[in-house]
Amino acid sequence: MRPDKRLLGLLKDTLPDFVQSIAMGVLAALAIIGQAYLISRIIAEVFLYNSMLLDVQYLIGSLAAVSFLRYAASWQSANAGNKTAVFIKTKLRLQLFKHLKQMDTKTIKDERSGEVSNTLLNGVESLDVYFSSYLPQLFLSTLIPVLILFFVFPIDVLSGFVFLLTAPLIPVFMILIGHVANARTQKQWKTLSRMSAFFMDTLQGLTTLKILGRSKEQISHIEQVSEAFRKTTMDVLKIAFISALTLELLATLSTAIIAVEIGLRLLYAEMPFQKALFILILAPEFYQPLRQLGARFHDGMQGLHAAERIFNILNIQGHQTTNASVKKHSFNNQDDIRFEGVHVHYDGNDKPTLNNINLKLQPSETCAVVGSSGSGKSTLINLLLRFFEPDSGSIIIGNQPLEQIDVYQWREQIGWLPQKPYIFNTTLAENLRLVRASATDEEIMQALHLAHLDAFVSDLPLGINTPVGENGARLSGGQKQRLALARLFLRDTKIAVLDEPTANLDANIEREVEESLTQFMQHRTTLYVAHRLHTLRRADQIVVMADGQIVEHGSQSALLQQNGVYKQLFTAYQGSAV
Repeated sequence: MRPDKRLLGLLKDTLPDFVQSIAMGVLAALAIIGQAYLISRIIAEVFLYNSMLLDVQYLIGSLAAVSFLRYAASWQSANAGNKTAVFIKTKLRLQLFKHLKQMDTKTIKDERSGEVSNTLLNGVESLDVYFSSYLPQLFLSTLIPVLILFFVFPIDVLSGFVFLLTAPLIPVFMILIGHVANARTQKQWKTLSRMSAFFMDTLQGLTTLKILGRSKEQISHIEQVSEAFRKTTMDVLKIAFISALTLELLATLSTAIIAVEIGLRLLYAEMPFQKALFILILAPEFYQPLRQLGARFHDGMQGLHAAERIFNILNIQGHQTTNASVKKHSFNNQDDIRFEGVHVHYDGNDKPTLNNINLKLQPSETCAVVGSSGSGKSTLINLLLRFFEPDSGSIIIGNQPLEQIDVYQWREQIGWLPQKPYIFNTTLAENLRLVRASATDEEIMQALHLAHLDAFVSDLPLGINTPVGENGARLSGGQKQRLALARLFLRDTKIAVLDEPTANLDANIEREVEESLTQFMQHRTTLYVAHRLHTLRRADQIVVMADGQIVEHGSQSALLQQNGVYKQLFTAYQGSAV
C-alpha cells in the first residue's frame, strides 16, 4: 500500500513531531542493539569465564540504563506519533467544517447527512492509526532492519545474508494479501457509510413513517443493512487474521533458520559464543518492525479509504457563500431589498426553480409570499439568507450587491424562523442564548412572555433551566414553535425572515402570538412566507408565486379587487393551508 501524497502533504505543518517519532523509533532500535550486546556479554562473562557479580556489575548497570533509554525512546516515539495524528485530525475536521459551511445548500443538497456525519467522525478518526502508527512504522520497517544489518555484517557475513534474503518474504506476502484486503476494506467502508446514511434518514423520517403506519417495515430494512455490514466486517477480519498468521509464521521460520545456522556453526566451534548469542538475540528484533507493519496494515488501509472520501468532500465544487472581496455592511431602516432578474435552476430539474424574479421590499415593510408547494417560496428565503447564490441576476441591499457583503456579518442582522425549528438537547435558557449569548434571565423571560410561553415555564420546577430533550422531545409542537418565536424576539434584528411562525398553535394562542408578532414586525423589514391566508392581514405587500415566477403582487385589498390567482385562493381556502 503506497502512502497517499495528499495525506503526506498534511504532514507539512507537523513535520517536527513526525520526524521525532521516527527518530525516537531509531533510537529505541539502537538501544535494543545495545541490550543484545550487553546481555550476550554478561552471559558470556558469567558462564564461560566464571566472572562474579562484582566483575559484571558495570555491565548490568549499563544494561539497566540502555533498557530505560529503550522504553523512554519508544514512549516518546508513540507520543510524538499521537501528537501528529491529533494535529492532522483537528486540521482536517476544521477544513471539512469550513468547506461545508462555505458551500451553498444547492451544491451539497445531494449529499446524505448521515454519510457526511460518518465521514466527519469515524472517517477522520480512522486516520489516527494511519498517522500515529502505520506511517512511522512504514519508515521504521526499512530503517531498523538496515541498522541491524549494519552491526551484523561486520560480525558474521553469513548471518547477514540470511537476514537479507529472508526479510523480503514478509513484504511480498503483505502485498499479495493486500490486494484482496484492499477491496474488502473499501467495501466495508462504503457499507458503513451507506448504513450511517440509512440510519440517519430513518431517524429523521421516523415521525412521518409512524404517522403513515410504515415504521415497523423499517425493522427488516435495518436488519438487512446491519447484516450486510456484519458480513463485510467479518470478511475483513478473516483476511486480517490470515495475514497475521502468515506474517507470524514467516517471521518465526526466518528466526528459526537463523537459529539453526548459528547453532550448527557454534556446535562445530566455527563461531564465538558471544557473537552467536548477540545475533540470535537480535534475530526476532530484526523481523519485529516488519511484523508490526503487517499488524497495522489493515488499520492503515481503512484510514486510506476514509481519506479518499474526505478528499472527495473537500473537492466538491460549486458556489461559495464567501469570497475575497466581501465588505462589512450595517443594515439600517432606510435600506430597501431588491431582487433583480434573479434566476435559480437546480440540477436535474427541467424547469427553473426561480425564473426572472423582480421584487422590492421597502424599508420596514412586511412582504408576505404565498403559493403552492414547489412554487419557489423556500428558495426565495434561502437566497436572502445566502444559503446559496442565484445563477443569474442579483440581490441588492440598499446600493450594495448582497454577494459583496460578508456572509456571516449579514446573517448576524437577520432573525430567521424556519418552518421546522430545531430545539437542542439542553435547557430552555441555553436554547435561547444560542441567538444572544449575553442575554440576561430577565431578557429571556421577556422573550418568553412575548411568545406566551412564560406561564408554562414558570410552572416548571427548574424554570428556564429545565432540559427540553433532543429536538424538544419534552415539549409539544406548539411549545417548540413558541420557543423558536422567543428566539426571534430575543435576537431583535432589523430584518426578519419568517416561515409561517404560528404553525402548530391553537386558535387562542395564535391570536395572542399574532399580536406580539405585529408589534415585533413594526419598523422591521420582514419577508413572511404564509401557508394560511388569514395570517396575511398584517402584510403591506403580498407576492403570489407559481412555477417559480411572481404572478401577482400588491396589497391584499388590491389583489382582492382583481379576478386573479390570489382572489381564487382567498375565496377557496380562507383560513386553510395553501
